[in-house]
Amino acid sequence: MAAHRSAWMNEDLDALRDLARSFVEKEIKPNIEKFLEAHQVDRDLWNKAGELGLLCMSIPEEYGGGGGTFAHEAVLMEEQARVGDSSWGGSLHNGIVAHYLLEYGTEEQKKLWLPKMASGEVVGAIAMTEPGTGSDLQAVKTRAVRDGDDYVVNGSKTFITNGQQADLIIVVVKTGTDEGAAGISLILVEGDREGFRRGRALDKLGQRGQDTSELFFEDVRIPVANLLGTAEGQGFIQLMQQLPQERLIVAIGAVVGMEAALEQTLRYTKERQAFGKPIFNFQNTKFKLAEVATETRIARVFLDDCIAKHLQGELDIPTVAMAKWWTTERSTAVLDTCLQLFGGYGYMTEYPISRAWVDSRVQQIYAGTTEIMKEIISRSL
Repeated sequence: MAAHRSAWMNEDLDALRDLARSFVEKEIKPNIEKFLEAHQVDRDLWNKAGELGLLCMSIPEEYGGGGGTFAHEAVLMEEQARVGDSSWGGSLHNGIVAHYLLEYGTEEQKKLWLPKMASGEVVGAIAMTEPGTGSDLQAVKTRAVRDGDDYVVNGSKTFITNGQQADLIIVVVKTGTDEGAAGISLILVEGDREGFRRGRALDKLGQRGQDTSELFFEDVRIPVANLLGTAEGQGFIQLMQQLPQERLIVAIGAVVGMEAALEQTLRYTKERQAFGKPIFNFQNTKFKLAEVATETRIARVFLDDCIAKHLQGELDIPTVAMAKWWTTERSTAVLDTCLQLFGGYGYMTEYPISRAWVDSRVQQIYAGTTEIMKEIISRSL
């Protein structure tokens, strides 16, 4: 098949892809096993990415970023996914945390934090989920109580990407007395605040190199100036405005995972012999791979259309919900088919297909479950 080139690509992005590919091949791919054992990437990886200008590429230059667009972030995400890495939380740092600051931060907050995030000096995280609260963000229990010029924060969070290494965490809290959406606020918590504690890096089925963590807040005093937004109670709207980009990021990982699995499986089935001929030559293998190739192409076309619309500011919430649930569900099915074609070797952890298979499963859960995506879509019908 002819190599696919997304319509949103241009010469500038082609050059970036070369740089991003070189970076992940040199700094990430050889270290994947080490990251898996440590349950986190090397802290210096962030600094190396910053030195090459690969952090905060879609943040304006006046705040230390690259002055690019979401397309720049997408290229890096694709190259990371293509080498099979799920350990580095760069997409969350670049495509999510930095954009909350850019969109809702004060000038002082942006000038303080964004250049440090762009250099790799500061690693960002966002803390939404709690032990008793997942998709229902209105029900969070972590509370920030005003006390003079400070908030006093108490509560806990779980499943937090970049949790062990984060220097700056956007925390979803309840402020005031309203228990619904109007009571939600976002607050910036520095990682060295007294009373803030990191729990263990969680022992997950997949994505084992990612330092997904529990976080605890015990009478943590935070200056009122760390509130994100112009007033309390804006957090739920802020989350709803930014979650579509997060869901698009998940879809990118899902589709590239499909593409990488197809490539690996084609190579393996053409090399592996059974009954005196390559596995690929059996009709079942060819038909299964024809199905995988078709579904992968459809997913890529849908994803590219979503990225193009997002770059134009035209990607609506129901459409990105469609992309998120459909690509992640298809990715899991495609990876399962590919793993089957590897036979017993597909079940061996040293084969990338096995790690991709377990890594993909969470994509149907985080950034809003498949069921939540369908609920969002149904409301627009």
